[in-house]
Amino acid sequence: MAPKIVCVVGPTACGKTTLGVQLAKRFNGEVVSADSMQIYRGMTIGTAAPTAAEMGGVPHHMIAVADPAEQWSAARYAREAAAIVDDILARGKLPILVGGTGLWLDAVVKGHGFAAGHAGGEVRRELQRRLEREGIGPLLEELRQVDPASAERLHPADEKRILRALEVYLETGKTITAHNEETRKLPPRYDAVWIGLQFEDRADMWDLIDRRVDKMVEEGLLAEVQRLLESGLPREATALQAIGYKEFLGVLEGTAAEAEAIEEVKLRSRQYAKRQLTWLRRNRDIHWIFWKKERDFARAIQVSTKILAAAGVS
Repeated sequence: MAPKIVCVVGPTACGKTTLGVQLAKRFNGEVVSADSMQIYRGMTIGTAAPTAAEMGGVPHHMIAVADPAEQWSAARYAREAAAIVDDILARGKLPILVGGTGLWLDAVVKGHGFAAGHAGGEVRRELQRRLEREGIGPLLEELRQVDPASAERLHPADEKRILRALEVYLETGKTITAHNEETRKLPPRYDAVWIGLQFEDRADMWDLIDRRVDKMVEEGLLAEVQRLLESGLPREATALQAIGYKEFLGVLEGTAAEAEAIEEVKLRSRQYAKRQLTWLRRNRDIHWIFWKKERDFARAIQVSTKILAAAGVS
């Protein structure tokens, strides 16, 4: 049987960190962050990474483990995180994955790996050169000839995934569609108990997101972006494309007023929360806890404890 783990998920600002810590204390667990931006060092404020006080003495993993100049894929995260999860299990503790990056969470739980192909290798570079010369049209048509299912599924604007699908086929002779069909038949690496948090009224979530952004600004988000640039991080780095960082780059460069940047961060954060929920709602295994106007963690712990007990977690 696959070992049991817990996944605490939901959109930004919904209280995942607090619930994860409380569950870890109750069930002798350790937290593994599943946030695609909290992996970077020096980005504490803008990613809402938990402080030492918020961690409450519970060990946290996969936070501030990467240089901001690095670009991490879901595959790399899954490799690193799975090794940590296995170590937590080997020590007789409960791994609790906490985060809202759905693709990364799925990659760890399923553990099937990703389609072969040297992402970023010479084949990708040639495809990138062709994209610049010819545009996406001819490349999408080429994909349609070898992998019509992927061509139909992918939007023409999704250049990254179109190139990846072609790259996999050109390097391996097998389509990414075939790979996905094969992996769907495999059992998951872990037996995950999913607990999700969201608000009954979306307006309450928007309000909380706005307050969180205001708090980030008060805590020094602009100075954090400035420090990253002063460290030599190029403005094109993936880390600086994160919500909050990209908008405040404009403030530092004089292309946007701070008030405008704050409103833009709030808007982008709300849009991101909506995308997170869209992804997560496809997972029918999630046990959802709905907040009313305020987050009631005492009730959330009570409900979560019943869910975990029913799933055999003690």
